[in-house]
Amino acid sequence: MADLAYWPADTSQPVLELTTGDLLRQAVADAGEQTALIEVAPPGTPSPAGADRTDRRWTYRELLAEAEQCAHWLLTRFAPGERITVWAPNIPEWIVLQYGAALAGLVIVTANPALRAAELRYVLEQSRSSALFHTAEFRGSDMTAIAEQATELPTFCFADWQNTVRAHRGEGALPPVAPGDAAQIQYTSGTTGFPKGALLHHRGLVTNARFMIDRTQLPHRGVLASAMPLFHTAGCAMGVLGTAHQRASYVLCQLFDPTLVLTAVARHRANLLAGVPTMLIAMLGHPDLDRFDLTHLSCVLSGGSPIPPELVRQVEDRFDARFTAVYGQTELSPVITQTSPDDTPEDKATTAGRPLPRLEVAVRDPLTAEVVPVGRQGEICARGYQAMLGYFDMPTRTTETVDSDGWLRTGDLGVLDDRGYLTVTGRLKDMIIRGGENIYAAEIEQVLFTHPGVREATVLGLPDPTWGEVVAAVVVSAQPDQPPSAEALHEHCRAHLAPHKTPARWFRATDLPLTGSGKIQKFRLREQVDRAELPELP
Repeated sequence: MADLAYWPADTSQPVLELTTGDLLRQAVADAGEQTALIEVAPPGTPSPAGADRTDRRWTYRELLAEAEQCAHWLLTRFAPGERITVWAPNIPEWIVLQYGAALAGLVIVTANPALRAAELRYVLEQSRSSALFHTAEFRGSDMTAIAEQATELPTFCFADWQNTVRAHRGEGALPPVAPGDAAQIQYTSGTTGFPKGALLHHRGLVTNARFMIDRTQLPHRGVLASAMPLFHTAGCAMGVLGTAHQRASYVLCQLFDPTLVLTAVARHRANLLAGVPTMLIAMLGHPDLDRFDLTHLSCVLSGGSPIPPELVRQVEDRFDARFTAVYGQTELSPVITQTSPDDTPEDKATTAGRPLPRLEVAVRDPLTAEVVPVGRQGEICARGYQAMLGYFDMPTRTTETVDSDGWLRTGDLGVLDDRGYLTVTGRLKDMIIRGGENIYAAEIEQVLFTHPGVREATVLGLPDPTWGEVVAAVVVSAQPDQPPSAEALHEHCRAHLAPHKTPARWFRATDLPLTGSGKIQKFRLREQVDRAELPELP
């Protein structure tokens, strides 16, 4: 298959036959006194114990002790195999619960703390959860009240953690847990509006985190700072498990605020900073960026949505750090390909890197499923140890996504070159068909990002009686009080793109609706356009 867009699995490294709990115990065995976790919360944020949070921290030994205590407490209420939903922001108790549930043989169901009552009810009911764990409030929302509206299941508030979990004194053997057992249900990001619960296993999460963190070159016992949400694999898998592999310290930012994260990077001398493109754009735009001491920062990790090449260059220049980007999917635990900090500037700026070990990648014709030639666009498909067990309680959806040979269809379009580097060109569902011409939004978005008046931009197709669809762009201005004109943006695009690819309609937004993993929810933008909620640029 030398001339075909297929990359065989690199078998030089083993798949790890470990559970999440096994990994934590290994870390304690050889780095028990190493700092495992440091909490960073906005000033004045109360802790579950009632006092202000002042960078609470845990060693690996302390983290395991609390996780085992949590496991014993959980087993007084639930049986191995049951599912419990956690609905909270980035707090250390989230991680203790993650490890505790793993040690008890329970399955964690993750829920975005921004969900409202009806959305939360869907997650609880679809996953057939036995209980809900939540914070009392978050960003002005009364989480307790919302939980009461959403469910009649038993609910546990993290505000009571001190008097419940930490007060419990349990001992004895914990149940056996196997690497292939279910560990989490992660709901798909919802860019199309229909969430599905990907059932992920310990082996896939633990091994994928190992391969990913190796490629970032995070030093052994180094420091990772991140505000990536724990309810997504970027936080609870790449962050939590990745740092455990390196016996590194995880500086956990409760939420994303540019000042909070940059202060955490400087104060804790982080070697690695993780964030989706929108976070990096906000930090690059911080008026006092140059005043933060980022001299220990050696690498910046990003992913979750397409990364404009210009952003890669800006990050490496302004942060004086090398860049690594991941491309993946929740259903694959989650990383498929990743650039290396050692890659050329061109490869880091224009590709999603090469496949991680033990994973086959192919680019196939979406209609025939035949592997296309090298350099030709098709649907990105992957096969390997890290694939989900299936969509929970959705067998039809599972067979639509994973074929009988184990190939998982990502729904993304891409091109694979003869070196194994993958370039993601868009989503199958994002393809715009204008008068029979196929147009890919990602190409136009990259051009728009290079305009100095544009901070963020996304492109989508809108119905048109003549062309079938027309290209539309939604722009967030770099200077809100001085947005670029539609004419200026049109001229900018025409200098780089064919006429049929240049947007015909231009809309202005103050921000773009995002999923928890940083992907733009284009279906919500289409709804806003339909309701005339987005003003058109003059």
